[in-house]
Order: sequence, then structure tokens, then C-alpha cells
Amino acid sequence: MQLFPHQQTALKETEQFNRVAYYLDMGLGKTFVGSEKAISFHLPIVVICQKSKVQDWIEHFRQNYNIGVFDLTNKKQLEEFSGTVGNFVGVINYDLVFRRSYFAHITGFTLVLDESSVIQNENTQRAKFILKMQPENVILLSGTPTAGKYEKLWSQLHLLGWSISKDLYYKQYVEMEWIEDHNSGFRIPHVVGYKNVDRLKMKLAQHGAIFMKSEEVFDLPEQVIIPIQSKATSEYRRFMRDAVITIDGREYIGDTILSKRTYARMMCSYLNRDRIAAFKDLVQSTEDRLIVFYNFNAELDAMQAALAEMERPVSIVNGETKDLTAYEDCGDSVTFVQYQAGAMGLNLQKANKIIYFSLTDRSELFEQSKKRIHRIGQQKTCFYYQMICPGTVEEAILETLEMRKDFTDELFKKYQEEINR
Repeated sequence: MQLFPHQQTALKETEQFNRVAYYLDMGLGKTFVGSEKAISFHLPIVVICQKSKVQDWIEHFRQNYNIGVFDLTNKKQLEEFSGTVGNFVGVINYDLVFRRSYFAHITGFTLVLDESSVIQNENTQRAKFILKMQPENVILLSGTPTAGKYEKLWSQLHLLGWSISKDLYYKQYVEMEWIEDHNSGFRIPHVVGYKNVDRLKMKLAQHGAIFMKSEEVFDLPEQVIIPIQSKATSEYRRFMRDAVITIDGREYIGDTILSKRTYARMMCSYLNRDRIAAFKDLVQSTEDRLIVFYNFNAELDAMQAALAEMERPVSIVNGETKDLTAYEDCGDSVTFVQYQAGAMGLNLQKANKIIYFSLTDRSELFEQSKKRIHRIGQQKTCFYYQMICPGTVEEAILETLEMRKDFTDELFKKYQEEINR
């Protein structure tokens, strides 16, 4: 397997460590870095990840390594895994691992935590369980290990082998103030800043932590397109065949070209659970400003629901609202822009990342949307994350847009004819 130079550098700089953290920005390939390091230990590997990523990790190892892979969310495969000898991989999600007593007792294995920031609150049940596990080697992977908040790093440091107590960690690196809570009347501690940050970064490096940002390691072209794929649903396929389907109690009837085309697009976006999960993972992977383009109001509702737990500042530009306060003031904001309302005329170059939650069918809106961040004043490489379901109408739309053409009713008819052959 041929790794990029920055991936080789990360492995070279940590080759003497058996507990490492690869905090690489999204798009830098931390999955490959982590799996290469894990394989090098020649011990059983346990990967813990978000539920939506279990199959991705399974496919990653099956496609790139000659090694046995087990889906540990399946009880039968867990039993097989526990009885297997040699170098092999098991994958399980965070919300299930602490419900499997087997993992409380095993030793002599390599632990990989994907998006390790999940355990930043050491008081949660899953974090307590993971912190008590007994791996021989540890690999932490995250694009945002602290979401910019160093006080949330302590549990990950513990897994890296830095045995500093939480009290001492706070005393040395976190600035605190006691502020009166207006509701209770009690004084509560509040983080107001950080100190000795250079020393903290040095200590992190001494315990196997590598930080990399996209703009620091890649000599990238001005505009980089990154496809984010999700599978088409069975509902989509049935709808394209029968032109009618009921989803979550609502009936969708494609009795005209326009209605069938519209509903087909919806079934690739907010009616596709994999799309929602991939979108959530993508937002979680970075603390940078994000611009998100979408078409339908229901898509906005679904995305906002998916991000409800993240507490990210939100701006919205659509036919009813234009509020860019969060975009202007907050470096970790998410700005939702409906194509018709904001693909033209907005200056959004404080951000350098766009997520296309769904594609427009109009070439002009698509081309203009790219220019919201790629304009005078932009100092960084621009990243465009195109969310798409291969083998669906979305793929046909993207191919048309890349030719600088609109995706029309006639082209949709042609698409239908091709899939029905």
C-alpha cells in the first residue's frame, strides 16, 4: 500500500510508541495511518467506532489487508472472535462495547478508538468502561480531539499513558474562574482560557500524539473535491420501479416526471439514514467553519436534528431567513444555505469548506455556490465535500453538472430508460 508522505511521516515519528494519537484533519487519511500502525503490532485488533462507521471499518480492512475481520456487533461473530488465535480484527461501536463483558477481561490486543473525542467526558458509562480496558497497544484517531477545549483532553491522555491526575492537569494547563450561577445562586467553576500550551503540546508529543492540519501538510490545488458516498436505500429502488412508496407513514407518488424526479432526490438525501449519519460524522470530524448547501426544507430539518447534540453555532440562509451572525462571529459555525437563496451573491470566504448535502439540478447555482468561498480574500485551499449515492439519480445529476448543463425532465426520462433496460 502506498501512503502519502504526511502519512509516512506520522508513522515514522511514532514508530517507537505503542500508545499513539493521530489527530489528523479530515481528508488526511487517519484511517490508513491508524490501521497501518495497528497491523504492525501483530496482535488482535479491536476497533471501537461510531455505529454508522462499523461497516466502513470492516470493508476497509477486508479491502486493504489479508486479515480476518469480525463484526463484533453480531453475537455469533463475537463468539468466533473470542475463540480465534492469531492476528485478526474485530469492529464494534461505542454504545455496544460496554454491554459486552468479554471486553472487560481481554488482554494482549491493540485498541483503536476512531473519533476518540467520544470519550472526552470520562464520567459517561462508555468512557469509564473503555478507560478500564487492558490493551497492550492504543491508537487514538480524531480530527477534533478536544473541539478546541483542552480541558476535554484528559481522558485521552490517560489512554496514552500520561498518568497525570485530572486535578493536576487542570492546575497546570487550564485557567478557571468561579462564577455565580444565576439559577442556583451557587458559584461554579468556569473555563476561561489555557496556560502553558507549548509545554502541553510538548508533553503530548512525548506521549505519541501527532497533530496535522490539511493546509499544513498538503501542497493541494486551489479546489479539492472529496466525494462522500452513501448507499441507495431499498425504498429508492422500489420507488424507481413502482413510482409509489410509503415511508414513515407518508405516501410518495411519482405520477408525473417532476414529482418522481423530486421524490427520488429526497430519497437520496434526508430520507436516507446513511446520508444523515455520514453528514453527522463529517461535521463532527472538524471544528472549522462549514457551509452546507441543500435544496428542500425537510433536509434542513433533518440536518438540524442530527446536529442537535453538538451545540455548534448555526446560521441559516433560505427563502425565509438570512441570519449570518454565527458565521461571522464563531469559527466553528455551521451555515446552512438553500441554493435558491444563497448560491449567488454571498461572501463566505471566512470558511474554506463546503458540504453539498444534496445537489442542485441547475448548473449556474452549482458553479456559483463554489464561488461563495473561492473568492478574493480566501487564503486557504477550498474543500468541497459532495455527498452522493452512486447508481442513483444523484450520480446522473452530478455528471450533468460537471458538463456545465442543467439536469432537466428530459434527462431524467433518459435516466429512467437506462435503469429500466
